[in-house]
Amino acid sequence: METLEQRVARVVREDVAIVPYDPAWPRMFEEEKAYLLASLPDGIIRRVEHFGSTAVPGLAAKPIVDVLVEVRSLEETKTRVAPVLEAQGYDYFWRPSFGDDVPPFYAWFIKRDGAGIRTHHIHMVEADSVLWERLLFRDYLIAHPETAKEYEDLKLRLAREYPDDRVAYTNGKSAFCTRITRLAREGVRPH
Repeated sequence: METLEQRVARVVREDVAIVPYDPAWPRMFEEEKAYLLASLPDGIIRRVEHFGSTAVPGLAAKPIVDVLVEVRSLEETKTRVAPVLEAQGYDYFWRPSFGDDVPPFYAWFIKRDGAGIRTHHIHMVEADSVLWERLLFRDYLIAHPETAKEYEDLKLRLAREYPDDRVAYTNGKSAFCTRITRLAREGVRPH
């Protein structure tokens, strides 16, 4: 049986591939949302949002649909949701929102297709999670296509530099994401 350390090492080495926008991504989100709402215990899920690059029309992205799920309780998610999704083949991680192994934590699931390729990342958080700010970033990119293009260029460059290092790829985007989220929070238009 694979240890947590082995699972983490495996998933962070998986390929970082950016592909052109796929108009199927919104449908894939809606199907996963319906699936989660139908298959998980009643009353745990509060809202479900599509976020990340696949939620921005026209933006190239890793072909993995990001789903942000508000849950009533993370403790309840650990005991009542994780076993259900793991039994259906999802990888489950209890992960920190920022940094290494420090709170706040959230439940993160990777869904794969029959060939073992990632199709969805499901991030389960409570209502007060800082991860909800990712919707500000999404909405800013949708409203400002020139900023979305700048982000796409950054992601393409990072994917070329770090084709099999998801941690370095993600770290390379963090300053841009922080800056744009701050602009979105403050209601500032791009220069």
